[in-house]
Amino acid sequence: MVAVAVAAAVGVLLLARAGGAAGDEAREAAAVRALVARLVGPGPAADFSVSVERALATKPGLDTYSLGGGGAARVRVRGSTGVAAAAGLHRYLRDFCGCHVAWSGSQLRLPRPLPAVPGELTEATPNRYRYYQNVCTQSYSFVWWDWARWEREIDWMALNGINLALAWSGQEAIWQRVYLALGLTQTEINEFFTGPAFLAWGRMGNLHTWDGPLPPSWHIKQLYLQHRVLDRMRSFGMTPVLPAFAGHVPEAVTRVFPQVNVTKMGSWGHFNCSYSCSFLLAPEDPMFPVIGSLFLRELVKEFGTDHIYGADTFNEMQPPSSAPSYLAAATTAVYEAMIAVDTEAVWLLQGWLFQHQPQFWGPAQIGAVLGAVPRGRLLVLDLFAESQPVYTRTASFQGQPFIWCMLHNFGGNHGLFGALEAVNGGPEAARLFPNSTMVGTGMAPEGISQNEVVYSLMAELGWRKDPVPDLAAWVTNFAAQRYGVSHPDAGAAWRLLLRSVYNCSGEACRGHNRSPLVRRPSLQMNTSVWYNRSSVFEAWRLLLTSAPSLAASPAFRYDLLDLTRQAVQELVSLYYEEARSAYLSKELTSLLRAGGVLAYELLPALDELLASDSRFLLGSWLEQARAAAVSEAEADFYEQNSRYQLTLWGPEGNILDYANKQLAGLVANYYTPRWRLFLEALADSVAQGIPFQQHQFDKNVFQLEQAFVLSKQRWSLALCPGWSTMAQSLLTANSTSWFQAILLCLQAYTTTPG
Repeated sequence: MVAVAVAAAVGVLLLARAGGAAGDEAREAAAVRALVARLVGPGPAADFSVSVERALATKPGLDTYSLGGGGAARVRVRGSTGVAAAAGLHRYLRDFCGCHVAWSGSQLRLPRPLPAVPGELTEATPNRYRYYQNVCTQSYSFVWWDWARWEREIDWMALNGINLALAWSGQEAIWQRVYLALGLTQTEINEFFTGPAFLAWGRMGNLHTWDGPLPPSWHIKQLYLQHRVLDRMRSFGMTPVLPAFAGHVPEAVTRVFPQVNVTKMGSWGHFNCSYSCSFLLAPEDPMFPVIGSLFLRELVKEFGTDHIYGADTFNEMQPPSSAPSYLAAATTAVYEAMIAVDTEAVWLLQGWLFQHQPQFWGPAQIGAVLGAVPRGRLLVLDLFAESQPVYTRTASFQGQPFIWCMLHNFGGNHGLFGALEAVNGGPEAARLFPNSTMVGTGMAPEGISQNEVVYSLMAELGWRKDPVPDLAAWVTNFAAQRYGVSHPDAGAAWRLLLRSVYNCSGEACRGHNRSPLVRRPSLQMNTSVWYNRSSVFEAWRLLLTSAPSLAASPAFRYDLLDLTRQAVQELVSLYYEEARSAYLSKELTSLLRAGGVLAYELLPALDELLASDSRFLLGSWLEQARAAAVSEAEADFYEQNSRYQLTLWGPEGNILDYANKQLAGLVANYYTPRWRLFLEALADSVAQGIPFQQHQFDKNVFQLEQAFVLSKQRWSLALCPGWSTMAQSLLTANSTSWFQAILLCLQAYTTTPG
């Protein structure tokens, strides 16, 4: 009976969108042909034949591609959907041409003639969905994007086989229409919305008001952008997930409807009720279906629908009652507001709430939520399954379909990190779980454009029925494809990284960068890591020795910079430990030596290094925000939003350094002054024989942090010279000063770089 119920649930879900109509085949094939031209140019694109044929699918709902030809003939790429054809194209470019498509820069040197495909290669997905995004990705990475950047991302999604993704831009414009129709004033609406960099948490009910309001131009531009995003996603046959009403309302609703039954929720993220403590409609209140259906009807009228909607009522917020009856009613109210507008609605729920507050979400509470929606109409994202899967302790979400997701990165931090072994084996384990209701795999990072090896593996696993058999060989091949040529030292460096930073396990394993480098300094900082730092230093040396052969590759230059940045991050921890030990031993000379190296040599060297690549410039980061504006005042406002997110996050450092980045300008003008103030305070304490006062330091350093956020200083978009010619400079006596500083610091801890 259990197996029958599971099959029924999965079957209902597949009906949501098991592939578009046959009439869409031509449109999807045209989208992939245009993608080929964007990738390789119109001339070489003529060597590819692309078609989309629904009948190619081996089973309903399972994407399938087929490859053939090449050599003297055109390469034939066929797919059951546009996404399947794009994934087949990517497979050909990767495995037959040795090419690589990446956030940090693609390597697309096509061999001529194009390699032939032996016979006919056909591949089908083991599951229906390959999901992408986290609600937070919208704020940590996408917030300032224009259409050109979105176009590149949707191309990346198609090539990596993504067929289910959030599409949440523009929803505030729809909410504004609804609130005005309900009788709220424009002032009340403006006071409710957060600023652009914090919309993700406004959408989940965690925040309101903070660093707002949204300018009128924001709504207009986001509506335009959402239409283009949806059109492009649908042209490939992807299923965009639109937002739905989760139950949170502005406080002003109680003015318009004095009898409305609302609960004021608790605070979130160390914010007070000026910015959190959202108002949640009671599920039985008559306004719940009214507001929910008004919003969804207006949304669908504007954007159309693909029948899957996302909503999160209790994300990191404890419900007002643990009674199963209340939780079931709250869940039912959200779902019924959906089906009142769209009878085919499927609810996409982030399963983070079950993982985040396990002490609240016991079996009865989880069961109340999962059982309140018909089986197959609730699609759960097991959001952090590579580390803390929920399906194993909920009997596969009690029969509701779920997607095994890799979260990987919190806050969009820089820092080498991954759990490749767990990622590699996780999807197969979930498929083999008793009575499994797994219907897909997913990538759900809070922030993107980092640690691309992890996402390349996860995307490949969406098409594999079993794990990669040899990860060491896989990362070696990954490096060769990424750089366009195989190099023994580069391959060895990647194998070292696989065994160290990308083999996260144990108590010290974290997906959020807590390096002392990017944290407000204290004497209690945790420097433990799950790997041997010498592996990072040796990998850096090996990659450095590859520079004369590989420096022409933009991806190699990016990786060498990123690995050098990681080596400096490790050194900061080591010199911090020295300085702390010297303070505790009251050895002023040792404290001044270690602190001096950290704050006056390492950090300036890191800033200079980062300034050699536009992707690591604070100026570039902030310019994205300014470019989204239509006036100078609006540009200043957007820039301040971005500065807050990178640093204090809230007005009082409420989620301090959570979204930390290692950017030139941020290192020199935010992290470095903090460290110098801290080390000077330690030295003064030792010299005067008095204890270091952390509380007083926190008050003093907050002034520095706040001054950075509120500063009107503009940051350069110009690059420092030297890095582009590193093949000639790094290994010679003409090496740049920052390189010499890093090398000398490394030599204090290892003899391998020489």
